Amino acid sequence: MLYIMRHGMTDWNAIHRLQGRTDIPLNDEGIEMAQKAHDEYAGVHFDICFYSPLKRAAQTAQIVAGDRGIPMICDERLREMSFGVCEGTMDYMTNESSEIFPLFSNPDKYVTPPDEAESIEELCRRTGNFLKEKVVPLMREGKDVLIVGHGAMNSSMIMQIKKLPKKDFWAAGLAKCKLMSFEVAEVADNLQQKE
Repeated sequence: MLYIMRHGMTDWNAIHRLQGRTDIPLNDEGIEMAQKAHDEYAGVHFDICFYSPLKRAAQTAQIVAGDRGIPMICDERLREMSFGVCEGTMDYMTNESSEIFPLFSNPDKYVTPPDEAESIEELCRRTGNFLKEKVVPLMREGKDVLIVGHGAMNSSMIMQIKKLPKKDFWAAGLAKCKLMSFEVAEVADNLQQKE
């Protein structure tokens, strides 16, 4: 089984400031959310945990699964999507003149700003490669895999697993510190069909 979780609350989440690659740690509420998830999912079996190197996801992973005695592996491909110069903005979901607004309102019309921002296609390429190279082989061995990541990064994996069109990029609506699960057939078969 594959389990995907989004990190807990940060100060920037609380004030709706766009984080992306900006490395913001969990706040007290986020730590509490992760501790509640630890308790809530104590009966869910994980053989291995992969997590993003950004503090908020790494902290969440350590709190949720770090005491299980399983391999805890940081992977660069699980970083959040880069939003370039738009990181740190607060009106990204309401300001229609913002370069990043289409990503949240109409993802299939999103054009990457001309800076260090990442396109949906680039994001899906790196997360899809991660799933194919790391996750699918483990699942085929019968392993239960936990991935702790971010809103857009997780959405890119879910979009590929569920074979959703780009316009439904945000359809999963993965809440903070809640698990979403997928069977091996769904993950392996749908990713293989993409090739």
